[in-house]
Amino acid sequence: MADSTSEEYVIEVQGLRFRYPSSEREALAGVDLVVRRGEFVGITGPSGAGKSTLCLCLKGLIPAGELSGRIQVGGKAVTRQSAFLERSALVFQDPETQIIGLTVAEDLAFGPENLKRDPDLIRAAIPRMLHEVRLDGYDEAETYQLSGGQKQRLAIADALILEPDILLLDEPTSELDPVGKDEVFEVIAQLRRKRDVTVVMVEHAAEQLAEMADRILVMDDGQIVDQGPPHVLYRSAATFHRPDGERAPQIAEVLFGLLQDGLIDESEFCAREEDAINMLTDKLSRHHVRLASHG
Repeated sequence: MADSTSEEYVIEVQGLRFRYPSSEREALAGVDLVVRRGEFVGITGPSGAGKSTLCLCLKGLIPAGELSGRIQVGGKAVTRQSAFLERSALVFQDPETQIIGLTVAEDLAFGPENLKRDPDLIRAAIPRMLHEVRLDGYDEAETYQLSGGQKQRLAIADALILEPDILLLDEPTSELDPVGKDEVFEVIAQLRRKRDVTVVMVEHAAEQLAEMADRILVMDDGQIVDQGPPHVLYRSAATFHRPDGERAPQIAEVLFGLLQDGLIDESEFCAREEDAINMLTDKLSRHHVRLASHG
């Protein structure tokens, strides 16, 4: 993790408020947020919590409405008058809203061509981007023939070819089947291994967020109501583990029950499945050893 110095914050939000025209309630009601360089921040919460509005504001695509507060991304203030923010890229929930070209190669070239980048560099970058999102050899494929997961991976490639430092993803797997979801998460995991990219991802897939995120924010009614690393956040009884609470990973639900029964300590609680299995296996092994020694 990066040092907690101000120059390592690539996103800084203070007192952000936003209200859509004709709406009585604020979509964002005083959001404070900092994100460190290279951090993976997941955002979850119920529908209408303000998650998508926050993503739009971070990208500088501020909708019509009343805005107040401070947003700084990549060291630049974000306002309605901001120029195009090249350091960040946004991937939407529906990839078809972002796919422009008839073929995959045309689509990938669209963004950098509009930024007047060198055509030779664009052509050289296309196969590299396709390899990163596991679409090797799809250069001339027609975009309408791609599967949902392939379209979403193409949308991610469209973002990456602009070489952003910050990747914003607004529920990129919500319309995909389980195979498509896995494909997208595998691509994002691979990107994190290869690139020093900061990721802010709105997502409801609790298991995947627990596996990949450094920190998770929970939003409700336009505010951040809880946050923390997965192994801390997912043991919160106030936010999860109640009938009307947010959904936690299944393994976190199991461990929370064991925690409530006094069978594990708070320090042993974890939200990643492999970590939990290893912890429980070790605990059972030590218990069997104790039983054997007393036998």
